[in-house]
Amino acid sequence: MTTDRELKDAGEIEAFIDSIDTFLLDCDGVIWAGNTVFDGVPEALNYLRSKGKRLLFVTNNSTKSRASYLKKFQSLNLHATLDEIFGSAYAAAYYIAHQLNFPPTKKVYVIGMSGIQDELTSEGISSVGGSEDDDNLSDMADMASIKPDPSIGAVLLGFDLNINYKKLAKAFTYLHHDEGVHFLATNSDLTFPAGGTVYPGGFGTGALLAALSAPLDRKPVVLGKPHQTMLDVIVNKYHLDPQRTCMIGDRLDTDIAFGQHGGLKTLLVMTGVTSPKKLQESDIQPDRFIQGLANLKA
Repeated sequence: MTTDRELKDAGEIEAFIDSIDTFLLDCDGVIWAGNTVFDGVPEALNYLRSKGKRLLFVTNNSTKSRASYLKKFQSLNLHATLDEIFGSAYAAAYYIAHQLNFPPTKKVYVIGMSGIQDELTSEGISSVGGSEDDDNLSDMADMASIKPDPSIGAVLLGFDLNINYKKLAKAFTYLHHDEGVHFLATNSDLTFPAGGTVYPGGFGTGALLAALSAPLDRKPVVLGKPHQTMLDVIVNKYHLDPQRTCMIGDRLDTDIAFGQHGGLKTLLVMTGVTSPKKLQESDIQPDRFIQGLANLKA
C-alpha cells in the first residue's frame, strides 16, 4: 500500500475537506455494512454538513427507489433528504426523462425490481414488465406470444431476483426488431455484497447484459458507476464543479474509477471490499485513502 497517500494528519484532513464543495458517497462499505452503520459515521457526516459541504449518496443498487433508500437512512438514524440520494434506478429514470428526449407515447420495458419502475413513474415515464412478467413461460409453444411491440421505446435492465427466460426473450425481441429502441442498464456489476460475502450480480446486470449484448451485437448505455453517463446525469442535475467534487467509495473498479473518469478527486475507505493487498496491487489508485469515513472528523 502506498502509505504516503493515507490521510491521517488532522491538518491534511482539514485541507482536503476544504478543497471540496460536494462529496459523492457510496453507501454499502462506506456508511454501513448491511444494516449496521460504521462507528463514527453519523458524526463524520454531521461534521461535513457543518462545514457547508453538499452530500450526495450515490449507489449502484437499483432494487430500491430513493424513497425506499430514505426509509433505510431514517431507520438507521442517519440524516438524509430525498434530493441527496442518487441510485442507479433514479439515474436511469432521470436520463430517460431529461437527456434522452423520450417520446411521451413510448414505454420502457423493465427487467428489474420495483425500485426502477417507481423511479420511472416519478419522472413521468410509463413502463411495463418488472414483476408482471415474473411468471415464466411454461413451454416452447408460449414463445409465439412474444412479439415486437411498437409502443416500447426502451429496454432497461437492472438487478432482478426473479429473472426468467420470458423477460430475457421479451427484451431481446424488442431490441432485435427495432434498432430505435434504446438499450439501457442501471449498472454492470458482476457481483454484489450481502450477508458477509458476495453473490453474482448477473441476475439483471453484468452477466445478463452479456446474454443480450452478444446475440444483439449491441452494447447498452450503462447508467451506474463507473460509467461516465451516471456522472453526466449527476452534474446535469446538481450543476457540480467536478474539480471541487470528491467521490468516496470502497471499490476501486467502480467508485474510484467512476471518480477518475469524471475528473473528480477520489478518496478510498478501507471499511469495504478493498484490502490493503488489493490496493497495493491495483492499477486503479485513489488520490487519497483513509481507514474509515469516521476519520474525516479528526
